[in-house]
Amino acid sequence: MANSKEGVPATSVSSSGFVEELLPSSQQVSLLYHISYLCLAKFPKLERLLRMRALETQLLFGSSEAVLLKCVGTSNNLVSSLFPMLIRAVEKNKPVLAIKYLEKARTWITEIIRDVEKMVDRYDTHNKDVATTTSDVITEKSETEKQLSQLSKEIEVMTEEIRKLEEELKKTTAQLTETEQKIDAKNRELQGVVKDAAAKSSGLSILAAIVPIIGPIVKSIYDRATSPEVAAKTKALEAELNQLTAEKISLKQKEWNLQVQTIDLRMKLAKVQIEQGTIPEPTHLGEVQYFLSKIQKILVHLKGFWENVYMLLGNIKDKTFVDEDLIEEPEFKEEFVKSIQAASKVWEGFGLSCGKAVQIFRVQSKDAYNFLEIDPSSLSEDVWQKEYDNVKQKLQELKVTGDPPSTPAIQN
Repeated sequence: MANSKEGVPATSVSSSGFVEELLPSSQQVSLLYHISYLCLAKFPKLERLLRMRALETQLLFGSSEAVLLKCVGTSNNLVSSLFPMLIRAVEKNKPVLAIKYLEKARTWITEIIRDVEKMVDRYDTHNKDVATTTSDVITEKSETEKQLSQLSKEIEVMTEEIRKLEEELKKTTAQLTETEQKIDAKNRELQGVVKDAAAKSSGLSILAAIVPIIGPIVKSIYDRATSPEVAAKTKALEAELNQLTAEKISLKQKEWNLQVQTIDLRMKLAKVQIEQGTIPEPTHLGEVQYFLSKIQKILVHLKGFWENVYMLLGNIKDKTFVDEDLIEEPEFKEEFVKSIQAASKVWEGFGLSCGKAVQIFRVQSKDAYNFLEIDPSSLSEDVWQKEYDNVKQKLQELKVTGDPPSTPAIQN
């Protein structure tokens, strides 16, 4: 394995990056459900449909919590069980024992891959159900609007303002997408540099085989005094990535600010529509679908991450411990032990990040949907407004920014 030329697998799941995306998305889902629930207060049939979908989402988050908890357990097992046994196997020249524990770890990971895949499928099915509910609201809205001769001038003005906001939002989202594509390209370039460096260094090669996260490997390029040319190229790419990441964060915040403005204006429009006896636009349900899809995408990346780990552990087994003579080399032993110790620290961090994700899902599955216990149609106008103002404030306070990572993870 010391001379392996296997590349560092690409993944967008870094030690904490996926949690930074998960927190706002899960909060946005519950807050948008809450707004939709208030908007449908005078339409019992649609209110019941929405409550059913929101409860399904709540249960889905509970199941997601269980899957992430398993990720925590497996990360801890790698650190506390597998890695010490690998070090012992190398030090004692016992490749058969190492192979046994690697296969055991791959069994843990196979279970996680299966569980995450099931969750991805459940999100897909649930999102389609939310889309069906959105369609039901639109159909009901069309029926009620047939009873109205024309929309008021106030509604027309507000609708035009919303259209302008949506245009600006569309442009910002396009800029964000373009920036993310640039980040992907730079990450691929950085991946190539790391791959070449790992092929020329036994220590980097071992670390790359155990840690499918780019940051620690880049750090090792500096720490291990790799060639000045490689270090300079890596540092330049890292600086460009940090700049692009800062631009991405700024655009994401701008996008969210526009979304909050649009949500607020749509809510005001909804109140006017309700007063006229028509059902408001179900746009918030469309946004619920959008953020559910983001969470689903995070789980897809998480599944890919564990598939990479499964593959890498197989490579270690086949290319390190099958060749019994290799682990008897003193130089290899030293490099292997150092790399395992470095990997343990990275995996400890990853386990902590999964623990944060567990807490996020736990809060969302237990507390965030308490509003469903209240019948919105029973609220007085003042209480209804207070409830809305509270949700609006939470949306405005919700931040999607974060400090740019010192070394971004390689993106898919």
